[in-house]
Amino acid sequence: MKYLLSILILGLVIYSCATTPNALTTPEDPYDRDSIPPDTALSDTVRIANDSLEYEIIIIDPGYATFLYSKARPEGYYSQAYLENKNQFLVSDYNQRVRQPLHYNRDIYVQEINYDPQIDYGYEVNYKLYYYFVYLSSRYGERFSVPTRL
Repeated sequence: MKYLLSILILGLVIYSCATTPNALTTPEDPYDRDSIPPDTALSDTVRIANDSLEYEIIIIDPGYATFLYSKARPEGYYSQAYLENKNQFLVSDYNQRVRQPLHYNRDIYVQEINYDPQIDYGYEVNYKLYYYFVYLSSRYGERFSVPTRL
């Protein structure tokens, strides 16, 4: 019986790691909203990576990509220093919620974010990370210690 359970769990892990065969791509300039056809749905996965710093952030949340490309202010609106300052506090608040699964929704606060304020992640990472917190505030009504806004 325990072998059957082990095989079932292994099968589910392998199945969940499969890639999506027809993943949609985002346009070349994601902030050129005219380049997105109105009937095109964006992928639910947003990947932010920098191979030289060896980090990767993958946000899998239905609606985040659409929110980012339709509601977020364009890149350059906020300075990188502003976004880094906000993200430092927002990540800290988020991680505290991850550590308290009995008080906060485990479907929203899944995994801690390892954000080191001493590392320069670049503008894109800070921008998309900040807007992920704006998205959480907007979609789920979550309130963080540092106010987020559109």
